[in-house]
Amino acid sequence: MEAASPLNVTDRFRAMGSDVVVVIDGPERLSGQAQTRLDQLEQAWSRFIDDSDISILNRTGTWQRVSSDTITLFERAVTAWEVTSGAFDPTVLPSLVASGYSESRSEQSGRTVLASPPSCRPAPGMAQIEIDSAHNRIHLPEVVSFDPGGIGKGLAADIVAESLVESGACAAMVAVGGDVRIAGEAPGNWAVEVESPFNPNETIATLRLLTGAVCTSSVRAKTWVHDGETVHHIIDPSTGFSTSSSIVSTTVIAADGWLAEALCKAAIVTEPLDAIAFCQSRGVEAIIVDIEGVVWTTDKIAKFAA
Repeated sequence: MEAASPLNVTDRFRAMGSDVVVVIDGPERLSGQAQTRLDQLEQAWSRFIDDSDISILNRTGTWQRVSSDTITLFERAVTAWEVTSGAFDPTVLPSLVASGYSESRSEQSGRTVLASPPSCRPAPGMAQIEIDSAHNRIHLPEVVSFDPGGIGKGLAADIVAESLVESGACAAMVAVGGDVRIAGEAPGNWAVEVESPFNPNETIATLRLLTGAVCTSSVRAKTWVHDGETVHHIIDPSTGFSTSSSIVSTTVIAADGWLAEALCKAAIVTEPLDAIAFCQSRGVEAIIVDIEGVVWTTDKIAKFAA
């Protein structure tokens, strides 16, 4: 990724199981702030940390007090579920675990524990989740469990980028894996390179924007063999199994990272023409790559292209 100059602070580290890049147009005192904040969010949201808010909610089936960050995460997830008519659904977690994704695949070890035995089945949806924001409480019935997954990383990028600006940065870019959020007022456009899902050394597009989010999801990002079959981490909520469409990756430009992430996941479940129509109907721009390497784009993507 490139960014506009002058830029005073660049931090690179690992968090949330991802490579993180933070670029700040601001004072040196802000160095390290992003890592501290992302570590806090990971401690609250990781399903692989035994005492995180998410782990406790997923294994208890009772009302639990949680952090204000977790309330925000659930509120955004409900909105995303509604905006996508259920095509994005973080209650697919039992299917992920039943498919073999029960243990952390990053440098941090950990295991997901659920209130009931996991199985590959259609997602129950978010309707049964109760959120008491006035008292920072959430209730997940035993039949419902929650995977923060991509929306957690997108929201984390939002929170950190905005907090850096609130702390005195003129502008900030926070990239958590495939999720990029830009906040503030930089002296020029930021350049975000979109990698080919087939070759990480190849760029298929360079997008330029002053603010907003660019998120990419790919079925090739996390794969493993389960019961003799290769599966991946993007689950079709309607079936409970890995998506089987011809789409390999989807990149979405939106105002916020959490929304771009949700729309990526919802689009990748369908076929390219439907995915393009879906993104345009939600007022966002997208780049889609299919299994043949064909690149599909929404009508107005050119205004962001270099």
